[in-house]
Amino acid sequence: MSALTTDLVREVTGADRAVPRPPVRRSRARTRTRIGQAAMYVLLVALLGIVLLPFFWMLSSSLKNDVDVLTVPIQWIPKTFVWTNYAKIWTEIPMAGYLANSAFLSIVITTLQVLTGSFAAYGFSKVRFPGRDALFLAYIATIAVPWQAYMIPQYVMMQKAGLTNTFLALILLQAFGAFGVFLMRQYYMSIPDELTEAARIDGLTDYGIWARIVLPLSKPALASLALLTFVNTWNDYMGPFIYLSSNQLWTVQIGLQSFIGQYSAQYAMIMTGSVISIVPILVIFLAGQRYFIAGIATSGMKG
Repeated sequence: MSALTTDLVREVTGADRAVPRPPVRRSRARTRTRIGQAAMYVLLVALLGIVLLPFFWMLSSSLKNDVDVLTVPIQWIPKTFVWTNYAKIWTEIPMAGYLANSAFLSIVITTLQVLTGSFAAYGFSKVRFPGRDALFLAYIATIAVPWQAYMIPQYVMMQKAGLTNTFLALILLQAFGAFGVFLMRQYYMSIPDELTEAARIDGLTDYGIWARIVLPLSKPALASLALLTFVNTWNDYMGPFIYLSSNQLWTVQIGLQSFIGQYSAQYAMIMTGSVISIVPILVIFLAGQRYFIAGIATSGMKG
């Protein structure tokens, strides 16, 4: 048989065509895929349970008497639900004042960090000047320096300025953050330079471009920075502990130590205060989680 005849036979019979996968094999492949997905879901649910376990224990302990909090084995479900803990804590300590102080510091510091971080990030991403990248790297390198390394010099400076035991000390020290500049700059790098150049040609100054063009396009990154800063400020313990000595200025994290005595501690009330302190953070995160996820996902698109 000649080569031409062989080619014609193959074309007619379809010998060179790909053999379709049998239905049994396709069914097995789908089964393996579903099993893999189910195993992944089970693993994620197990990890979620591990993460939420301490929070569940905290919530459970807030509804117990003090003697039942540290029992062995752990009583995950209280035998008697002590709902009065949530009413008693407001009279045991000035809880409302502590929450107000925490809210004031968190809102002011978050606002300042968002403003300063976004404005500095605009300069590092959209304004060209000599040494810009080197200055940015030097500024970002400060993230690697632990706060404990310069904690004492900062306190000495605030003390000599007469700002200890005031909110102003914490506000001035936390109004700027290298991480916020880095986060916002990474997002600004994803905004085309042609857009800002066109606005500059139309006569807008850098202040106008930042306020009227860049900021409206940066809502996800701004929400991410605001949420992270708010949570960090709200949960800050060392800063208020060092600079605030007056009970009227204490934040909720410092105020809960009122339940810790020299020989004993009211663990149930501590857990009750901890649950109450988590509620504002939970509400803010649920309200801004869409922008937060979008900002984190897009902030690293360009380097």
